[in-house]
Amino acid sequence: MYSYRRLFIKQEREITNSDKNIIAMVFRQCDEDKKGYLSREDVKMAVVMLFGYKPSKSETNFIMDHALQNNLSGVPLDLLVSLMGKKLSVEDQYDKTRQIFNSFDVHCRGFLTMEDFKKAFSQVAPRLPQRTVQEAFRCPSTPSPPSKACTARLHSS
Repeated sequence: MYSYRRLFIKQEREITNSDKNIIAMVFRQCDEDKKGYLSREDVKMAVVMLFGYKPSKSETNFIMDHALQNNLSGVPLDLLVSLMGKKLSVEDQYDKTRQIFNSFDVHCRGFLTMEDFKKAFSQVAPRLPQRTVQEAFRCPSTPSPPSKACTARLHSS
């Protein structure tokens, strides 16, 4: 069995100027009235644009409470950059890989067989030659008997 094992260590990453620019661009798009701050509904839209999900009521309250603590009418750019920057810095770097893997693991087994692998590639890259798909799946030389099925496995710890 081919096993893909990696330690998934959560590390905070530095917020880059590019990250800050993206947050600022989203801020400008969500501040349609050019108020200089984001209302509760604007904040929800900003989170959707930045992270791809609608924030819960408690998450929205958390963000808005920071503005209220500073006697602000809404969330200004610097506060949004600070809060969203912290959220970006602790984001799981392997989450997208895990989501993609899980979407192809239709039998919820925690691994992909060669057939699963071929089907996944036929959906996302139908013109990719079968030989390339097989090479990507190829088993490394292992001491396991050749009768065992070769599978791709993703472990998250």
